[in-house]
Amino acid sequence: MISAIILTLNEAEDLPKCLDSLDWTDQNFVLDSGSTDKTCEIASSMGAIVYKNKFEGFGQQRCWAIDNIPVKSDWILFIDADEVSTPKFASAVLDAIRNTKNETAGFYCCWKLMLYGKWLKFSDSFPRWQFRILKKGKARYRDAGHAMKEAQVEGKLEYLKEPYLHFAFSKGWTFWFNRHNKYSSLEAIERTNTNYRLMHIFHRDQSIRKEAVKQYVTVIPGWPTLRCFHSYFLKGGIFEGLPGLLYSINISIYEYMIQLKILELKKIETKLTQGKQS
Repeated sequence: MISAIILTLNEAEDLPKCLDSLDWTDQNFVLDSGSTDKTCEIASSMGAIVYKNKFEGFGQQRCWAIDNIPVKSDWILFIDADEVSTPKFASAVLDAIRNTKNETAGFYCCWKLMLYGKWLKFSDSFPRWQFRILKKGKARYRDAGHAMKEAQVEGKLEYLKEPYLHFAFSKGWTFWFNRHNKYSSLEAIERTNTNYRLMHIFHRDQSIRKEAVKQYVTVIPGWPTLRCFHSYFLKGGIFEGLPGLLYSINISIYEYMIQLKILELKKIETKLTQGKQS
């Protein structure tokens, strides 16, 4: 009915919990992009089938998986190594697939972001959505900043309201900052190159709406500070104790990194333009 594909790079620490939670899928595949730890060995020992491909982007990697991994199931679940399926999520997925209409091409999924055992329901603005379940041949992906978006969708996309668990901070803050330093570079390029009109903020497509909002809030003076205020006070992170405070502060730092890198990109673009004119 459905098989899971997990993208990995040095995920030996988190992968076992992820695979343990996927005992309800037909097959589990790991698509690795050059791990130097025991990721591939662990995956194989737990029954997952391992493929390898150089990483170029989250959207491109998922498309490579769609095109090259011989999934027997009609449906594919993309889940990350630091994410865990719950019994309720598994039941919701299977029920949705059994009862879905023929025109359904896939499902947006939501998650519970966990920090120090606390669900950041308020500060992370639950629910947030990503396209994670697709019917083979009915949808693909494209790169979008540090993440990916749905592409070439043939049919309707629905929403699966039961969340999975996301342990984004499982490897510690140093790892989180190193990863988000890379993510901020990708996000800066994406936000610099997007050119949405203001009306797109109200677009019915949530993916377009989200990208348009990012484009416009980035240019607001003091946006990183406002992002922290929004997460901690307006959304309710203040009621989540230390985890809510830490998350609000660090997501603000992430936005500040993006703004700095956008400034760098604009300076480079200006120099190139001046060089061509001289």
